[in-house]
Amino acid sequence: MVRLPGRAGTRSTRRPGGRRVQPAPGPARRARERAARSRAAGGWPTRLWAALRGRSVARQVFVLQVVVVLLLVVAAVVALVLQVRRDSTGEARSRSLAVAEAFANAPGTAAALAAPDPTAVLQPRAEATRKAAHVDFVVVTDTAGIRYTHPEPNRIGKKFVGTIEPALHGRTVVEEINGTIGRLVQAVVPLRAPDGRVVGVVASGITTRNAGGLADRQLPVVLGAAAAALALATAGTALVSRRLLRQTHGLGPGEMTRMYDHHDAVLHAVREGVIIVGDEGELLLANDEAHRLLDLPADAEGRRVLDLGLDPETAALLASGRIATDEVRLVGDRLLAVNQRPTDLDGGPSGSVATLRDSTELRALSGRAEVARERLSLLYDAGLGVGTTLDVTRTAEELVRVAVPRFADFVTVDLYDAVLRGEEPDPGAGLRRAAAGGIRARTPLYPVGTRIRFVASSPQADSLRTRRPVLEPRLEAAPGWQAQDEERAARVMRYGIHSLIAVPVRAGAVVLGLVDFWRSEKDEPFDAEELALAEELVARAAVSIDNARRYTREHGMAVTLQRSLLPRSLPEQGALEVAYRYLPAQAGVGGDWFDVLPLSGARVALVVGDVVGHGLHAAATMGRLRTAVHNFSALDLPPDELLGLLDEMVDRIDQDESADGAGAPVIGATCLYAIYDPVSRRCVMARAGHPPPAVIGPDGEVVFAEVPAGPPLGLGGLPFETAELELAEGSRLVLYTDGLVEDRERDIDAGLEELRAALASAGGSPEETCRAVLDSRLPFRPGDDIALLVARTRALDADRVAEWEVPADPAAVADVRAAVSRRLARWGLDEAAFTTELILSELVTNAIRYGSAPIRVRVLRDTALICEVFDSSNTSPHLRYAASTDEGGRGLFLVAQLADRWGTRYTSTGKVIWAEQSLS
Repeated sequence: MVRLPGRAGTRSTRRPGGRRVQPAPGPARRARERAARSRAAGGWPTRLWAALRGRSVARQVFVLQVVVVLLLVVAAVVALVLQVRRDSTGEARSRSLAVAEAFANAPGTAAALAAPDPTAVLQPRAEATRKAAHVDFVVVTDTAGIRYTHPEPNRIGKKFVGTIEPALHGRTVVEEINGTIGRLVQAVVPLRAPDGRVVGVVASGITTRNAGGLADRQLPVVLGAAAAALALATAGTALVSRRLLRQTHGLGPGEMTRMYDHHDAVLHAVREGVIIVGDEGELLLANDEAHRLLDLPADAEGRRVLDLGLDPETAALLASGRIATDEVRLVGDRLLAVNQRPTDLDGGPSGSVATLRDSTELRALSGRAEVARERLSLLYDAGLGVGTTLDVTRTAEELVRVAVPRFADFVTVDLYDAVLRGEEPDPGAGLRRAAAGGIRARTPLYPVGTRIRFVASSPQADSLRTRRPVLEPRLEAAPGWQAQDEERAARVMRYGIHSLIAVPVRAGAVVLGLVDFWRSEKDEPFDAEELALAEELVARAAVSIDNARRYTREHGMAVTLQRSLLPRSLPEQGALEVAYRYLPAQAGVGGDWFDVLPLSGARVALVVGDVVGHGLHAAATMGRLRTAVHNFSALDLPPDELLGLLDEMVDRIDQDESADGAGAPVIGATCLYAIYDPVSRRCVMARAGHPPPAVIGPDGEVVFAEVPAGPPLGLGGLPFETAELELAEGSRLVLYTDGLVEDRERDIDAGLEELRAALASAGGSPEETCRAVLDSRLPFRPGDDIALLVARTRALDADRVAEWEVPADPAAVADVRAAVSRRLARWGLDEAAFTTELILSELVTNAIRYGSAPIRVRVLRDTALICEVFDSSNTSPHLRYAASTDEGGRGLFLVAQLADRWGTRYTSTGKVIWAEQSLS
């Protein structure tokens, strides 16, 4: 087992008895415990111990170094002071002895003792000597110890304090005593007469205070030097501790020990090999797993990696120190994934660390995992790529594109014809190939569009019958499949196709068709897992195919309804030359409509409307509105009144459907209604939330008519306003829905400008105008329906209009009949004269009898012969059946029998009774 350097012992965290060692408390908990113990114990030893047991090793080293330096400095200062004091005392003893012997041996000292007043002689000499020798006293005594001299005169004549007996016997004494002037060091020497006899004693001394003065003067210097030394030592210790703090990351001894133990345990317990290589290519460390994976010798640490007998490529990789990520190396019979990184990042030591992972077993699993991942990816892509449109054939083609070549080499999709039409499938009917594709273009399989009826023995028939997928692993050993078409089957096998999976397209309990997956490139046949994948793939596609089928059915129904509601042909009329276009929206049928409605008096109504939304509801609502406009127009109402009635009807529709709860209200409907009179060439129009019409003059100038914009239908409460335009003959009136000028990518102002440009460059006829407008929008596929109606105006010539003022006198009826007969003869309509005279006689007679003046008669020759009688009365005549005994009441009955159409319309000055006769 490999150990970290300096590590000994086992790594187990259990005690011999099996009990797990209690984990050490955290740093915060330990700090609280230390603080509590410090407060409980108190005193500087405890505080010092607490400091020494600080959190980090750096702090402990710092405190210990500071304490040691402090103790050394204090010891040095004390020793220096003691030495100085000792040296000062020795110097005081030597000086005192020298001064005492010099004074005792000085000439005249011994003779002065025999003088009558020795003090008078010796005192000045002693003081002079004392001052010159820098001692504190020079005392001369007799043999009895009585002083002759003293620095303090009042002490002369008194007993000497000190030991004089040895001096009386001729010996010298140096001693420390407490004298009269304090603690002192003194030397006592004998004073001899010329004959050698001791006649007195000379003592000289220095007080201890003066003897230690040198030490006291040197003490500040010593203490200053000690403080400086302490400061320098502390600063140096702080620098060392700071570096130690960085290197130990602020950890304490216990934490470092635990970290070492944990790292060691993790290093050797991990299931990956770990190798640390130095910058010289030597192996610094290898854990147990690395030893096992690389079969390293026991003494591998410290040796060069290239000398360990490893595979050359592996050894070169580990010795190079370059970055490696999951590089696979074959070492023995193992496949090792090697990851290597340098260790000198962020200031670390030079070298590299590599991890080794045994991927031998994972390599086999990764292959199966990769296959599973690819299959999941295929299903995911099928969910995104199949069913992007609501078209059955397109959905089948998308399934082929997803499956080839990721799952099969060739794929065919066969569906019932009814499914392609959006209807319910007939299980007994044949299938039609809706889509096919493969890795090669030309195949011997049935082409797209072929109607196929599978024989009962084929796997396809079995799959349709059982509603379960069928696997045919070897087609050459499948006689049931070959029985479908032996010649084609032989060509298929020669082509290389050898395996088949047939999966029914199921939507609930309904089978919509069949999907065949064919394999040719791979030698292995389809297996059971691929059969399950094919079933899942087709199941996801079946939902989209069924949705497309249902949409096809609903769309077909809506288109049929819409086509039945839109005009199939334009009525015959002579006032306008009309062309139209209708483009359904990309999303399906909508609620746009248009109409051309012939009115009385050769007038023509143009209407364009739009119901917001798409689908059956919008188409049905459009049909109801179009029918209402037809009915209201038969009343010959002005445009504003007609839109008012239409608005009330939409409001009633909303109320009825909201109360019923079975339908949705009309969320928005707009309409533009215009009436053109070819006699006056005037056009009256009103609009309810609809875009304004465009007018192209005979000179090609394009303007948008300023028609007041009323609210959309169904809002109610606001009246509609009309605008009246006088149009020159040959002008083109362009009506359209908002799908032409507005979509999500542009606003209506930009659309109107584009429309203006298209109209300005269009040809002169309505057909050319429609073509130019739609060509400017190609290849645009509208998101909303587009209805476009272009009408070029015609004027009814004056010679085709005849008018007469009629007096309110019954006798004037004969004059009217004669004038009309002459005009009809001029027009070449002599055969219609008799009928026309009867109709006008009845209408004029009614106007004279029941109406009021002025009375006017107008006859128009257009596609039909139109007779009109104007009067200022608002009383409307009505048709009734007269009894056999009635003398009157049969006039309007005769008119109704003789005319093709008749009716009444109201004007601002009265009413008009009209009747039409066909000229064909």
